[in-house]
Amino acid sequence: MNTSLLTHIKRKQAHGAGLFTAVAIALFGWSAASSAGTLEQAKRMHDRLTGVPPTETILLQMKAELDKGESGSVNGVAAAMIAMEHDGFYNVTLKNWAAPWTNREQDVFVPLNDYTSTVVGFVRDELDFRELLYADILYVGDSSGLPAYSNSNNDHYEQLESSGVSLKDTLVSRSQSSLTGLPSDATAGVVTSRAAARSFFKAGTNRANFRFTLLNHLCMDLEQVHDVSRVPDRIRQDVSRSPGGDARVYLNNCLGCHAGMDPLAQAFAYYDYLYDADEDLLGENGQISYNAAGTSDPETGTRVKAKYHINSATFPGGYVTPNDNWENYWRKGQNQVLGWDAQLPGSGSGARSMLQELAHTEAFASCQVKKVFQAVCLREPGDADDRAAITSMVSSFKNTTYNIKQVFAESADYCKGGDE
Repeated sequence: MNTSLLTHIKRKQAHGAGLFTAVAIALFGWSAASSAGTLEQAKRMHDRLTGVPPTETILLQMKAELDKGESGSVNGVAAAMIAMEHDGFYNVTLKNWAAPWTNREQDVFVPLNDYTSTVVGFVRDELDFRELLYADILYVGDSSGLPAYSNSNNDHYEQLESSGVSLKDTLVSRSQSSLTGLPSDATAGVVTSRAAARSFFKAGTNRANFRFTLLNHLCMDLEQVHDVSRVPDRIRQDVSRSPGGDARVYLNNCLGCHAGMDPLAQAFAYYDYLYDADEDLLGENGQISYNAAGTSDPETGTRVKAKYHINSATFPGGYVTPNDNWENYWRKGQNQVLGWDAQLPGSGSGARSMLQELAHTEAFASCQVKKVFQAVCLREPGDADDRAAITSMVSSFKNTTYNIKQVFAESADYCKGGDE
């Protein structure tokens, strides 16, 4: 390249305009119009996936993939994979994507924790995303100077985040049981993480952990699964059968959620989150508690936590939880539409098998794809083309062994054009 051309390019770079078009025309003979199209597409993909503009080198690598063209969306996915090597995808995009799932307020502005770190690790390592809900796994930072993982505080993750290191390079997988002391068969991915326990096992009756798992991972709140046709034989004692003296309220409203929820939430019967409510109002220094085999709760006389017997006088004839055996009444009736896995029995013991029941639904797969689409495309799926794209991505998600990173790439490729 001659001196005058280099001077011209530098001048363009200094004024922040036309650099890549000038390089393309000078070196490869591309037309300005075609160059701008693929360059803009590549930049948009990178911006959406990482939150920051690409470097010149990365932008041209992504453009080269998009310009191949002969393999259709394959090239767009390859370009997105290049963008997802940037630290911003892990430290910002994924962290912010998962953060609202970790708290009742669905607040994105919360510190890094074991729940969000495990989501980031699953995406990076391209693991079967269904196992996020039931594997014996957590991700921790592998950096010197960090405090060890603790059951009673979040210091490890807060210092990891404040250090500014790349989560892509730092996170490592560990068995949750080795970190928390829970029996391996009592671990259930992010649902038994410390962050989830602090938000959803704290106080209450453990129905919150079920409800927020349904909301965050099947994209359905209890109103969407409300079914008054289910048998109410396992609704607990704390649910009034005549709220305000009117049994119709129970029959038409309360029953519709509790008849299906209570038999499933029974899987959490041995879990609690312990903290000093007088000294630690928000439970920041509490920890998950589990009644292992051989343990007897002083209030129930069984392994079942006392919270399952709260307000037992409300309706003494209601169900008294004896163990953590669960059953899915929603496999029949209108909630068959969630797409339950016929290879699973629909009943079992403990949180892990119940959460596998939820994670292996069609609703789980569809929910993940829709959430990724919204995060990358910055809008809800809308028209017929969007719906067709979602259907295609759900199929691809399944065919790639539930690799959610592939869904991020396909969403970025789909939304790389002028769709605003």
